[in-house]
Order: sequence, then C-alpha cells, then structure tokens
Amino acid sequence: MPLHPRRLAGRGYNQALEIARVVGQALTIPIAARSCRRILATPPQAGLDEPARRRNLRGAFVAQTPLPWTHVAIVDDVMTTGSTVSELARVLRRAGAVTVVVWAVARTA
Repeated sequence: MPLHPRRLAGRGYNQALEIARVVGQALTIPIAARSCRRILATPPQAGLDEPARRRNLRGAFVAQTPLPWTHVAIVDDVMTTGSTVSELARVLRRAGAVTVVVWAVARTA
C-alpha cells in the first residue's frame, strides 16, 4: 500500500512495504514498490464513514501503465472498510491487472 511522500517522511517507513518485502522473499515473488504511487495527501480515514472514505480516496493513486503483470497482490497492514484497497485495486485494473488480491495482516471492524 503506497503512502503519500509526506506521510512516508513523517513516519520514516512504509509498514506495508516492510511486510511485503518479508513475504516476497519468503515466497520468492517480486515486490514492485514503484509500480503505483499515492499522489494525494488525503486526510486520515479514522472517523469517516464508508461513503466518506471512498470520496476521500478518489484519485489518490496512480499506477504504472501498462503494468508488466496481470496478477497483483496489494499488501496492507490493517484493513478496515476496504475503501483504500478498493480504490488502489480499481487503479491497478485500469492499468492492466486482471486479478487483484489483498493480503492484509489485520482486519478491523
């Protein structure tokens, strides 16, 4: 899950990318951290209802076009409503992904 550059600078690391690196190495699959980017610095999703979360994320991501793969996994640390992964999956499909799966470490209610 890409972070906006400002959020990455503030946090110092992308926890989803760190998880993806470990999983990718264990499964011997490539990690393409630069195949998509978060271009909008959206406000935090906490406290927003599902429709507001979807609106908040519209246009937040761009993907390399065309993607060099048709099967893509999005790795995220925590998934709540799925709005973020849904928006990124939409962008990846538009860039040529046929199958997009989500690998999340935790799911909240």
